[in-house]
Amino acid sequence: MGSGTTKSYSFVYSSVNGYNRRIIMEMITVQQAENIILSQAKDFGKEQISYENTLGRVLAEDLTADRDLPPFDRPTVDGIAIRYSAYEKGIRSFTIKAIQSAGEPSLPIDSETECIEIMTGAALDHSVDTVIRYEDISINNGIASILIEIKKGQNIHLKGRDKKRGEILVKANQFITPAIVGIASSIGKTSVSVKKLPKIVIISTGDEMVSAESVPSPYQLRRSNGITIQSVLKKYRIEADTLHINDDYEEIKKALSRCIHEYDVLLMSGGVSMGKFDYLPQACEELGIEKLFHKIKQRPGKPFWFGKNQDHKLVFAFPGNPVSVFMCLHRYFIPWLEKSLEISGNSPQFAVLQNDIEVPFPLQYFVQVKLGSNQLGQLTAESVNTNGSGDFSHLADTDAFMELPLEQQSFKKGEVYKIWKYNDK
Repeated sequence: MGSGTTKSYSFVYSSVNGYNRRIIMEMITVQQAENIILSQAKDFGKEQISYENTLGRVLAEDLTADRDLPPFDRPTVDGIAIRYSAYEKGIRSFTIKAIQSAGEPSLPIDSETECIEIMTGAALDHSVDTVIRYEDISINNGIASILIEIKKGQNIHLKGRDKKRGEILVKANQFITPAIVGIASSIGKTSVSVKKLPKIVIISTGDEMVSAESVPSPYQLRRSNGITIQSVLKKYRIEADTLHINDDYEEIKKALSRCIHEYDVLLMSGGVSMGKFDYLPQACEELGIEKLFHKIKQRPGKPFWFGKNQDHKLVFAFPGNPVSVFMCLHRYFIPWLEKSLEISGNSPQFAVLQNDIEVPFPLQYFVQVKLGSNQLGQLTAESVNTNGSGDFSHLADTDAFMELPLEQQSFKKGEVYKIWKYNDK
């Protein structure tokens, strides 16, 4: 994490010396940060994979019908199939010529007084055009008698009624669901084009951070940022590598030099504040990684650093506190990833605030909220009091960050603001 994460934010804003005024001036807004990050979205290409392995990937092509759907007229019930013209002539009893199950070639009738006993989904012959279910007939000695009034064409799913050959069944640029996997199988699409995923490494920093398996000393903490980020990325089928670096300048520089060549994206936590051991900005500068911004007018996550090298490799360097990492990941990285993968349909969500909120500083606050709904069916959000960006215990029982506008410090119940969900319950 680096010792800079303990720096008091209130000191920065209560100070009036020129140095601190300069720091404030260097900060950009949340919207500016978003614009810069999204401007770096990148197409990583496409690849063909087996349809059996596509679940959760992003579809890179339209899936089209390889033939009419359904490919033949078929009954939607079990019963008998007749020619309706016989019914119009007053015929109500029919000799059962044969029994046809699904998957068999269609069976014709030879005269209007015959019928075919037929099962749901079977291929209906053109010599019959109406199906009556078993519940509406009686069968005695091979003769089926109709017991109700019927209509021509009833209980038949007509050929091509759903889609014609060549029509789009599933549009590209969406997550592949179990239903889409099933559709691919139904049209014989055993090899599917999907979006390639960026190669990502997650790097945590800080001498005070030890592995989850360790027993920490009184002045140490177990690492959680890496596994948290890694778990979020699994939703996108990204298997990110992880790495931990101590607060040693040469070690950090060496690791960054290797990773910026091996990976498309570096997701880092810690080492970006104002402490003496926050080496990341300097190391990036020496390695030719251009700073696109450092520090945003927001809380949590103010010291966020973002940059790229000449090969368009990106570095997202989040502050080390767990809530800061979680917020910045969902507010900035995930929108960048979804834009890069051209995922469609993910519009911003909004919720109605359920309690008044006062914030102490002129920053854009992201507050943890529990989501619900009111009698009008609107999404609602109730804020939860926490102890700052180091208090990650509430992430398990809250659902989203509510983004409060920069221009205000007082927010009232009933007002509507944007939310960034992280728990789907």
